[in-house]
Amino acid sequence: MELLKQIQPDIMLALSAVCGVLALLVFMTNTMSKKRKVALMLVEISAMLLMIFDRRAYIYRGDTSTLGWWMVRICNFAVFFLTLVVLEGFNLYLIDLYTHEGGLDAVPRRLKAVSILAFIGVVMVVVSQFTGFYYTFDEMNRYQRAPGFIVCFLIPLAVLILQISVIVQYLKRLTRGIGIPLLLFTGLCSIAPVLQTFLYGISLNNMTIAIMSVLLYIFALRDMARKVEQARQQEIEYYKEKQKTEHALFEQTAEALASAIDAKDAYTHGHSLRVAMYSTQLAREAGKSEEECEKVYFAGLLHDVGKIGIPDAIINKAGKLTDEEFSQIKMHPVYGNQILSTIHRLPYLSIGARHHHERYDGRGYPDKLWPIPTTP
Repeated sequence: MELLKQIQPDIMLALSAVCGVLALLVFMTNTMSKKRKVALMLVEISAMLLMIFDRRAYIYRGDTSTLGWWMVRICNFAVFFLTLVVLEGFNLYLIDLYTHEGGLDAVPRRLKAVSILAFIGVVMVVVSQFTGFYYTFDEMNRYQRAPGFIVCFLIPLAVLILQISVIVQYLKRLTRGIGIPLLLFTGLCSIAPVLQTFLYGISLNNMTIAIMSVLLYIFALRDMARKVEQARQQEIEYYKEKQKTEHALFEQTAEALASAIDAKDAYTHGHSLRVAMYSTQLAREAGKSEEECEKVYFAGLLHDVGKIGIPDAIINKAGKLTDEEFSQIKMHPVYGNQILSTIHRLPYLSIGARHHHERYDGRGYPDKLWPIPTTP
């Protein structure tokens, strides 16, 4: 116990620094509501100041100089005042949490009562400065408990009990990741004032509040990370669904276009769909990936789109085509390439349309391509 008293100022200094950093991080956070952000900042800043003033109160305890006289009184007043401010900040955090994520239509009356109790507590702290109801100072400028000191612990304890009752009642409205930490915060902060009455000289209550303020931010951060991950997953699912819809729409449009093209040619009705299916099967047997097979399918489905530019009289001519008419027929790969080249994201469509009449012996059209030589 004596060791704890000796290192207590160092613990307070460390906690004040941590709370200050967390207050800055909360200020920079954009992933929580404005009210919750303000409430959490109020908790962290108040906890930081609480530790600073509490530490100063211990440092100047017994200092009979003028500075010591003022510092002891100012710091002790600030400690009692800031304890209530931290709890009120936590109360504002609960209100925003339950009215948004908890789905409550109205603020629970017990949380409203907490704000009233906190205000009464502040008034009592001010009154105590003039009446010595909570504490007094001896001739050596040392803090001494007064007969009413128990009241200064009972008010925060009543606040915490009210908050616990709300948390327990509506616990299922929150995720375990945030509900359990809320119970931890209120539970430990409720035990600390009781123990504080028996541990004179150790600021157990205030340090507990500061530590719980740090943990509150950590769990709030975890909850924010969970929400961000959920939002990210929802966004991924949305884009996946959108991609599926767009893919289905493209497939239906391509099939409709292919059917319209085949309808121009009475001799090859259904030809484009058959080419697409056979080509896809060949690609699959050749060990191509599903993505490559899909490309083959759509290239086969739209390979004859250039027939749109060929007169129906030539396409459906019963007899033998003249050289001039066949020359026009041979232009449909060029027309198909021109039509499909506007689809920049799917360049394989225009390539398939242009080259589907090429041959390995170079006698195809329109470019008379020869096969690429391979090294034995």
